[in-house]
Amino acid sequence: MMCCAVAKTQVYDTIPGGNYQYDSHGRPIKVDSANQTLQHRDIYEDSITIFYRYWDSTRINKIDSSINDFYTRYPVPWWYVDMGNFGSAAHSLIFQPNMKPGFDAGFHAYDIYRYTPENTKFFQTTRPYSETIYLLGSRAEQMIELFHTQNRKSNFNIAFDFRVINSPGAFKNQNTNNSNLRLNTFFQSSNKRYINYFAVINNKILSSENGGLKPNQNLDSLSFNDPFGANTKLGSELGQFSRNIFGQNITIGTQYKEGIFLMRQSYDFGQKDSLVQDSVTYKLFYPRFRIQHTIQFTIDNYEYHDYDPVDSDYIKYLNYNPAISYNGISAGDTIKFKDKWQNLTNDFALISYPQKNNLNQFLKLNAGYEMIKGDLGSYSQNYDNLYTDAEYRNRTRNQLYDVEASGKLYVTGHYAGDYSAYISLKRSLRKNIGSLQVGFQNVNRTPSFMESENTGFTLTRPQYIEDLNTSYTTTRPTGFGTIVMNQSLTDFPVIQQGSFKKENITRLFAVINIPPANLQLTGEYYLFTNYTYFSSLYTSTQSSSVFNVLHVSAQKVIKVSKFFNWYLEGNLQQTAGNAPVNVPLVLARSRFAFEGNFFKNLFLSTGIEVRYYTPYKTPVYSPLNGQFYFQDSTTISTKPDVNIYLNFRIKSFKAFIRLENLDTVDPSNGFSFTKYNYVAPLYPSRALWFRVGIWWNFVN
Repeated sequence: MMCCAVAKTQVYDTIPGGNYQYDSHGRPIKVDSANQTLQHRDIYEDSITIFYRYWDSTRINKIDSSINDFYTRYPVPWWYVDMGNFGSAAHSLIFQPNMKPGFDAGFHAYDIYRYTPENTKFFQTTRPYSETIYLLGSRAEQMIELFHTQNRKSNFNIAFDFRVINSPGAFKNQNTNNSNLRLNTFFQSSNKRYINYFAVINNKILSSENGGLKPNQNLDSLSFNDPFGANTKLGSELGQFSRNIFGQNITIGTQYKEGIFLMRQSYDFGQKDSLVQDSVTYKLFYPRFRIQHTIQFTIDNYEYHDYDPVDSDYIKYLNYNPAISYNGISAGDTIKFKDKWQNLTNDFALISYPQKNNLNQFLKLNAGYEMIKGDLGSYSQNYDNLYTDAEYRNRTRNQLYDVEASGKLYVTGHYAGDYSAYISLKRSLRKNIGSLQVGFQNVNRTPSFMESENTGFTLTRPQYIEDLNTSYTTTRPTGFGTIVMNQSLTDFPVIQQGSFKKENITRLFAVINIPPANLQLTGEYYLFTNYTYFSSLYTSTQSSSVFNVLHVSAQKVIKVSKFFNWYLEGNLQQTAGNAPVNVPLVLARSRFAFEGNFFKNLFLSTGIEVRYYTPYKTPVYSPLNGQFYFQDSTTISTKPDVNIYLNFRIKSFKAFIRLENLDTVDPSNGFSFTKYNYVAPLYPSRALWFRVGIWWNFVN
């Protein structure tokens, strides 16, 4: 749905013989030849036509103005759980394995908060368009997001994104401060032969790590029912935290920084043409063959630090002894684990378009060269890789079939033999009642660096870092067994159990979509060989058994009456074989809403939302290396999460008001909200939580 009034707007490319110029917003204006001071009024100046494409996609998308689901605008999807605070580490309740071949550093606990090339939108718009977003939650939780895009000319668009998430949290040493920045442009030459996509992205994650609560604490009997009074494994002795949204200190925790530079250039050979409508000549061009070059440079810094370590906390609660051979921890010592990676990729492609007026049908052949460098404390690691890639897509002009097939193979280098293969066929059903999609995917990949090649730990004294850049290493502490650490490896604490082979993952999937019935059905089947995972706080393991995972889901909207709608989403997951994977058997969300358009400009959606998943043995978070690890001893059982909400839109103004976690009420304790749900052992989620969000867009 569009967020504002929309009308068809003339877009001029080249107008032979016309006396036209562009205004400051890129709108064409015909100049009166008799009187240069007079301009004809643009009948479309109060409307906007706007659409966007995602990176590496030809599909056109419209801006969503719906208000019935808060999670379309909230960075954390409803099927995710975080570690108790907005901006903290999070994982999916729906099984989603890593199916990317080639290099992977292995840090994914904060992926949902990142800007990426894949979620970058490249716009075309006839008017400058802006969005201002402000979300305020309990205990000074805040999110600010700013977005602006405009066409400086009809063939040049610029877009800007900025977001900051800041939340002190309810428990000690839980504060977060995440920020994201993105600038991207799209340019096409006037003759339509040259195209340039450009993007610069910066992500910064700052998240304190408290390791969860200390055992044997009763949250029902805290003073004034304040969760800040609970003791945590790490950081219990730290004081209150700043609520400054633009600045935050992380004494104990995770710090991830990422910078991405991306540019794609292409030049087309094809057929010229023209179109005359209403005395206006449009210059057309049909690409038939394209030469394309893509360059991407990424810098990733991953760090865990503790500037004021308490060795007894690490030994007792995290089975980690940070003491070293020079008389243990002293005042001013710092625990720090750090990886830095740089990846420069050059990709060259040749693309053929068999049909001149169908850019959704093409064959692409490309090859790329990766130069990867890792700075891992006292040593470095370099990987050079050469890969080849092929892709075929065909969305037929009659919209009946949509075919996509692709393959990628690493030919030489450290990741030689890694590959991915994907094929999908989508068919529109008869009488336009919906569509059916079936597909196959197979990936052969080297396990992530963190799992398969990362060993060691570092304890540094700041004065030595400044003078000598020296790192101190020692044998592995209690809990690491008797393995002696290689003196040249000094980064995140990981023990690799045995030598690892390449992982192989096969996925079969099908999707049935029936819009007239407001129904969508999805099925996925995974088959795993040599699955690699973390089996404890610091131990990575590879499964020797073959196992599979089945996931089916359904989405349905039931119209109960004119103004009442019932939204149902359900997921069923089951593992077979000796699977080192635990997932909830059932995951479901239900929204019962009163909705409608009232008083001409008021769009309203209000009701109750319930999320529930069956008890299961949840993964546990390891704060020192940022990994979720498999455990098979403790089952977590939660009550359904119950929220009530009021969402409305008046023209370009949208508001979301929510009261969450009503299920935490305890009638026996003065109706206080102290019956916490736990997302993992000793990791409680929020109690009663209030949020107000404002989304406001402007057409300049």
